[in-house]
Amino acid sequence: MEKLEINNLLDLNQTIAVNIFKDCKYPWESIPKIKDFIINLGKSLDKEKFQEIEENIWVAKSAIVAKTACIQAPCIIDENAEIRHSAFIRGNAIIGKKCVVRKFFRT
Repeated sequence: MEKLEINNLLDLNQTIAVNIFKDCKYPWESIPKIKDFIINLGKSLDKEKFQEIEENIWVAKSAIVAKTACIQAPCIIDENAEIRHSAFIRGNAIIGKKCVVRKFFRT
């Protein structure tokens, strides 16, 4: 089980969500905390860099979001992320810096 511990799986220096893993040994222990964590983090984001486009949906001003994207709350889209045409974000999500989210196509 040691291989599944947070410190062996994740680089916590690369996320704005580092504090959600506080007091957790395994990543799945953070799942019940996600919704409240995102809402609290969103309210504390720098208003110079982020805007709340709808209740509990914060988008970095440097992010690109297609008009056809569907974003459900709570959600944070970090700096320089790109949310492409017809992307669907179901909420309880943090989209990291420079990440790209697009529509999933099945073949």
